[in-house]
Amino acid sequence: MNEALKTAVLSLLRPLVRYLIGQGWTFGAFTDLLKTVYVAEVIRHYGERDGRPLTDSRISLLSGIHRKEVKRLRLDLMAGQGRISLRHGANVAAQMVAAWVATPGYQDQAGKTLSLPLRAEAGPSFEALTRLVKADMRPGTLLDELLRVGVVAVEGEMVRLLRTAYVSDLPEDRLAFLGANVGDHLQSAIHNLEGGEPYLERALYFDDLPAEMLERIRADLADMGDGLLRQALQQVTQMAKTPLAGPRRRMRFGVYYYEEAQKAAEEKRDGDEEQ
Repeated sequence: MNEALKTAVLSLLRPLVRYLIGQGWTFGAFTDLLKTVYVAEVIRHYGERDGRPLTDSRISLLSGIHRKEVKRLRLDLMAGQGRISLRHGANVAAQMVAAWVATPGYQDQAGKTLSLPLRAEAGPSFEALTRLVKADMRPGTLLDELLRVGVVAVEGEMVRLLRTAYVSDLPEDRLAFLGANVGDHLQSAIHNLEGGEPYLERALYFDDLPAEMLERIRADLADMGDGLLRQALQQVTQMAKTPLAGPRRRMRFGVYYYEEAQKAAEEKRDGDEEQ
């Protein structure tokens, strides 16, 4: 492993390992999970080549994991263990919010989302929105979920959208979003390392900024990011209405923000240099 790759891997693992320690995960628990990842990635990306089947022995050779362990882990993967999935209720609620923000007729002339009646004989309504996203949940159940996390408010007979994104307060939902968002961000960066047409993967970086300045600008930056995502959502949703033949793909377009004390950042950078 060259030093540049080692330094990058350390930067990726440190926040994750710090969090895992806080959750009671020991080194042994993490390495057991890594074995599953190694076997899964060998199967996914290093399958049959030159007419050679992907045997347990070959997986063991590529992964460095004992053949008996490979057999057990392979059976676990076939049984569906290790799959990342978002809780069904959270997934449908997120689709509801996205449709509310992006569907023509659910915004005013200024582009602001309309408050919706719970039901209506014609025109936009909360109940009509559930049909639009083909939700297999009752409108009342979805409304309760959105109320619980503070995404909507009920004002008389109307439902008002308070945030343009669904953010759950349940740990299992937040962890599912973490795996999906950070996982795809890393996939994008790895794709760019491996060559080919590069994906968008950029960030602004400043150091030595006054903490008071960040207190003032943080909310504005969040609004900028929210506006960009909302614009992208509306454009992709509109274009997706035109049916096109050919292979299908999925995409993710994200924005993130992070800050920390200057001293902590300097110590981390010094530690990286000493490795």
